[in-house]
Amino acid sequence: MLRIPKNKTPLYLGLVAEEAAAQFGANTITLDRTMDALPEVGQVLTVAQFADLIAEMANRLWASGIRPSEHVVIHKTNNFDITLFACATARIGAVPVMLSAHLDGETINALLQRLPAPTLLTDAAKLTGSLAASPLAELTARVISVTEPVEGAISLSDLAGAPERTSVTLHPDSHAIMTHTSGTTGIPKLVVHSARSIGARYRWQNIPVSLLRQREPILMHVSYVHSRMYPGIAAMMLANKPMVFLDDAEPAKVADAMVKYRPGVFETHPNSFLECESILDDPRKPFKTVRFYNSTFDAIHPGTMDKFLRASERKNPVFLQVYGQSECGPLVARPYTRKTVMQADGRCQGYSTPGITKYRLVSRNGKPVTHDNPGYIDVQTAGRALTYYGEAERFEKQLDGEWWRGGDIGYRTKWGCLHLLDREVDQIPTIHSTLEVEDTVLHRLPELTELIIVPGPEKEPVPVVCTKDDAPLDLARWKRAIADQSTMADPIQMKLGELPRTATAKIKRLELARRLADQVTHDLAS
Repeated sequence: MLRIPKNKTPLYLGLVAEEAAAQFGANTITLDRTMDALPEVGQVLTVAQFADLIAEMANRLWASGIRPSEHVVIHKTNNFDITLFACATARIGAVPVMLSAHLDGETINALLQRLPAPTLLTDAAKLTGSLAASPLAELTARVISVTEPVEGAISLSDLAGAPERTSVTLHPDSHAIMTHTSGTTGIPKLVVHSARSIGARYRWQNIPVSLLRQREPILMHVSYVHSRMYPGIAAMMLANKPMVFLDDAEPAKVADAMVKYRPGVFETHPNSFLECESILDDPRKPFKTVRFYNSTFDAIHPGTMDKFLRASERKNPVFLQVYGQSECGPLVARPYTRKTVMQADGRCQGYSTPGITKYRLVSRNGKPVTHDNPGYIDVQTAGRALTYYGEAERFEKQLDGEWWRGGDIGYRTKWGCLHLLDREVDQIPTIHSTLEVEDTVLHRLPELTELIIVPGPEKEPVPVVCTKDDAPLDLARWKRAIADQSTMADPIQMKLGELPRTATAKIKRLELARRLADQVTHDLAS
């Protein structure tokens, strides 16, 4: 079997806006709110302005004392300026370490300890809030506040007018940016990417962008600290596509933005699509202009895709579902249309991309891998990360030569399509696939906005349900819907906002199971 060739086109995050500005400087970046660090810039800036701001912020960071190959932890209130600072850090050859605004102070402290004397770039809200008790003087070389001045921190505004610096370009296989894993199984791992690996992801992500024949806005709500953001924005800038970025995916705000900008492309996390089902009936028809929907972080239910495809008034809208991982980027994909989506198996992830990605199935018990005997999903891609920072042995345990084992299990259909059945750590002995059951029941009960099946104290399947408008679950309908499924405990109803989530809105299944177990223990004790 031929190996995936090494990517020959690195992507330098500190230079990509400058390169795009040379061709398409007037292209626009529109924000749903102003940047925390630079509110005076407003909510609409050109690519040329963005490139100039990156250079200016890079000058300030150099003036603060940061030098090439040093680590700059970017952890601040969620806002587009996170992207600005990541690119500015990369421009001086330092390594941006992207930590979600949703991480708590204890987790941030643990991750800072893994790094040698990092700089912490943050804001007053974090320094006086979740980081107020953190021993930052011990954990960091310096702290920079990008908003109001805070005692003990360098103020970014005081560095205005710093001397101009030329950009620094490191070797394409050097550390270029770090992101973190979802943390669904504990403290997140720091994933190290190079300019070469990010460039490989750009090659993949440029494919769907190149299919957009018309110059229509692309509206995105994705995590600014996720590796998806950086090759994604590069592809859009270099293709001269107007961009709209949302900090907030609250459905009413998404509806307002969709109506205001009328994008041809809408991308967000799978769980955000679920939440946005509540605005499909908005009389303003917020999704009527969408030609392409994109979900790049996890599997999404066919019923949800169908609803959004039917909400579009375009002739042949497409929903692109992409399966990927933080360590590898996008791996397989499959497009769906109104005609095909409801015939789809919700576990179908799609096909690999020739020359860029491929996968194999490895038996867990020596028997052939089938639907009833799923195997490990191993993948190979030029976009694979270099390592886990400070945990190289942990990373190498998942390697088999060029192959990466990410912890998912599934099987291949006779047509070569990859089907994902579960994360291995989420498996429940009495259920073949929790994800399959969730797909089936969600399709049968449209009043549900979410269904997560987690193991109970005795490893029994415990369904956690969320309903539209938090209406009480109709237990009779529930029992009919699960009559042909494996035996489960009685459902537990929660509000959607109560579910623990990662930075990309995935449900933290293990944490949810722990919370339920703690509640049972508390109830028994009382």
